[in-house]
Amino acid sequence: QVQLAESGGGLAQAGDSLRLSCAISGGAVSNHAMGWFRQAPGMEREFVAFISYNGAVTRYADSVKGRFTISRDDVKDIVYLQMNDLASEDTALYFCAARQGFIREDPTAQHYWGRGTQVTVSG
Repeated sequence: QVQLAESGGGLAQAGDSLRLSCAISGGAVSNHAMGWFRQAPGMEREFVAFISYNGAVTRYADSVKGRFTISRDDVKDIVYLQMNDLASEDTALYFCAARQGFIREDPTAQHYWGRGTQVTVSG
């Protein structure tokens, strides 16, 4: 059974950077398209970024393009989300997701989810 565990969230000031990590167990990042989603209070869960199973393709939400970078370490089986120039609008619970097959931005199309890590940006 694939399990995902996020870490790296916390409090930040506007303009700061944070790096989120997602460790996979029971599977390998090289076998899954891996992504990040976020959900703010009272809002729908939304797509943030995705990386294909082979790392060749990345995709970002318009709201984070140029500020966030998704990457992966196939040896450690970890996916990262580097978040730069954070803004208050980035405040949300961030979830790691994995799916077998190709990238899908639809939250309902993911096969596995982590429990989330909170990111709070002030200022």
